[in-house]
Amino acid sequence: MKISYNWLKQFIKIDWDAEKTGKLLTDLGLEIEGITPYESVKGGLKGIVVGEVLTCEQHPNADRLKVTTVDIGDDDPVQIVCGAPNVAAGQKVPVATIGTTLYTPEGEAWKIKKGKIRGEESHGMICAEDELGLGESHDGIMVLDESLNVGTAASEVFEIENDDIFEIGLTPNRADAMSHFGVARDLKAGLLQKELPLELITPSVMSYHVDARSLKIDVDVIDKDKCPRYCGVTISGVKVAPSPSWLQHRLKSIGLSPINNIVDISNYVLHELGQPLHAFDANKISGNKVEVRTCRAGTKFTTLDDVVRELHEDDLMICDGEKPMCIAGVFGGIDSGVIESTKNIFLESAYFDPVSIRKTAKRHGLNTDASFRFERGIDPNITEYALKRAALLITEIAGGEITSDISDSYPNKIKDFEVRLSFDNAKKLIGEEIPRETIKSILTSLEIKVNNVTETGLGLTVPAYRNDVQREADIIEEILRVYGYNNVGTTEKLNASISNSSRFEDYKLQNVIGTQLASQGFYEIMANSLTSPKYVELSSDLNEEHNIKMINPLSNDLEVMRQSLLFSGLESVSHNINRKRNDLKLFEFGKTYHQYSKNREEQKHLSLFVTGNKSEERWNSATNPSDFFFLKGTVEAVLQRLGLKRLKSSPTKSDVINEGMSLSLGKKKLVDFGLVKKSILKHFGITQNVLFADFNWDNVLEMAQHNKIKFSEIPKYPEVRRDFALLLDHNVSFEEIHTIAKQTEKQLLKNVNLFDVYEGKNLPEGKKSYAVSFTLQDEHKTLNDKQIDKIMSKLQANFEGKLGAELR
Repeated sequence: MKISYNWLKQFIKIDWDAEKTGKLLTDLGLEIEGITPYESVKGGLKGIVVGEVLTCEQHPNADRLKVTTVDIGDDDPVQIVCGAPNVAAGQKVPVATIGTTLYTPEGEAWKIKKGKIRGEESHGMICAEDELGLGESHDGIMVLDESLNVGTAASEVFEIENDDIFEIGLTPNRADAMSHFGVARDLKAGLLQKELPLELITPSVMSYHVDARSLKIDVDVIDKDKCPRYCGVTISGVKVAPSPSWLQHRLKSIGLSPINNIVDISNYVLHELGQPLHAFDANKISGNKVEVRTCRAGTKFTTLDDVVRELHEDDLMICDGEKPMCIAGVFGGIDSGVIESTKNIFLESAYFDPVSIRKTAKRHGLNTDASFRFERGIDPNITEYALKRAALLITEIAGGEITSDISDSYPNKIKDFEVRLSFDNAKKLIGEEIPRETIKSILTSLEIKVNNVTETGLGLTVPAYRNDVQREADIIEEILRVYGYNNVGTTEKLNASISNSSRFEDYKLQNVIGTQLASQGFYEIMANSLTSPKYVELSSDLNEEHNIKMINPLSNDLEVMRQSLLFSGLESVSHNINRKRNDLKLFEFGKTYHQYSKNREEQKHLSLFVTGNKSEERWNSATNPSDFFFLKGTVEAVLQRLGLKRLKSSPTKSDVINEGMSLSLGKKKLVDFGLVKKSILKHFGITQNVLFADFNWDNVLEMAQHNKIKFSEIPKYPEVRRDFALLLDHNVSFEEIHTIAKQTEKQLLKNVNLFDVYEGKNLPEGKKSYAVSFTLQDEHKTLNDKQIDKIMSKLQANFEGKLGAELR
């Protein structure tokens, strides 16, 4: 939110520089994100001076150019070539001297340089008003008052306003500070704490009066829940025209574009007091009647941006006797607004239900200055005052007269909040005791009324516009932010408690595994939990009925919560591949969400994505594509790091994996992994293979807690390795070899490893060759050849008998 410092000073006469004031506002909770200088004329007319045209002659080489000599207050006059038709000797004119920077209407800078035009030297430029940013006319040069002294800076002649603009990062709860008046109110409270008791000046409406009761428009608020208060008044005989320069500068300084005097005044009061207003062309109000109500669902309505919108049955509308004119508190209609020919207006000031406005604005995808304030909650008791303020400005600037009494529908007054403050609770939350008189002074400066004082606390009345202060804790927060967080002392002694948490806490294990994966070259991703409902069509494992749908989705692609981490991960893979990053190793800790018949369920997962080459291209090593066994090794390394061994493997039943495996421990499935189906990859525009692993992290956490670590001494006696080259049927797996070996020798056989696979010529059809190593060790003595040969003979016999293996 932008706040003009000059505008702020109209409410509170402060002589601090902008930076010092900004620091105080930040301390008060209105965080200043930046301070930007503003100039009503870009460049501030620097380098522009008043000059007098001494001579003006026809250019010898151009019919439309004149050669002039101009006195600009220096020792010698300068020669300037000018193309304006109205330039003449004896005129006082604005002159841009050599080195001056001027700006186009689009803000593009260009510098005045010494040069030649058609052979004649030119030492400056005599300017038109559009070239200086003082107007839009380019019919000729500006001719100034003859009484001006030559050499006077143009910035002294014209009303140039320089300002500092605060960019405030306003939090959603601070609806009371959504205006210059609201910020000034906070600033006054902060200054009081610094013993600077400045008065808060409010615009006077004492001169408001009805000139004639000649144009009455009846107001009927039908939906009083959505519109607790509605005020309106008519003003007749206005003249719609551009706003005066002071008003235009105020709006431009905070980033608004002036439109016309009526609209500009409504915007001015909005940012001045925080009360949105809307002006209707009174002659377009059918039946001289305004109704505040909802319309039938599906009713077509064209808004000011010329978009035809379909109304919802809960959208509150401002209607006349025949048709809707405005989406209440959000956006006006194209046929009822103020235009150049408007003579009579109906001015609206209202308080609308914040929830109703927020829902309507979201439904129609609209975010206006008015809806921004209404949906956060404005002051319901400023409605009439703001209406009078705007009406007086309109009659002053646009003429006309007030031609009706104010219609004020306010059947159920919105009550202030009653809150009890305990001094003990304040001390407990703040951490030190603030003097009671200081507390009362702070609360009074915030317009919080102290009703009664006891030894234990205060009885308070909080004004209705502070809808974020309804509890004792809120009161204490208000006291603390004005008192100053930096003024709360700290002790030299630091007390802390150590929590006894399990080493199997979810976040701890995530850090362990995340660190391990990162060391293996994986990058962590965090995908959106909201996704497209169409993804369930890609897998029979997912059910559309299990989708958890958003009530007000941001878009059709973010309509449901994800049932699988696969599709959001593939979006990341596709995004990277499209940007020439083809070698990817990604992981994500996330949740899936499911709507079952009786309840909703969240499930934790860890997903891995591998595609492209295992490593980057290097001159001294070959690049190998990632394959199933690379992913399998990564998966097993994750489980082994958590102490999960003796896993049971089986073919995966996952519908999204073409070739894959499942690993289980007991009855708990821990992970599915393998190659993602081509049909799914095609949906994301991915042409290269993608390997995917999906850990059921809930099961992993559960099984990790059952793992018990056993410590043993390092064996003193050496290991022995023996190798077999086995000729096997093609369908025999290494897992079968591993299982038979472990069953054959349970004590001395420590490790079985497959270190070579050969399939090719010189082997019988349907056969393959496995080179397998066996590591033997006795922890109590050195093995001799006789023991080793005996074990290897048993292994050979079992492989031949159970697998039909042959030694090569």
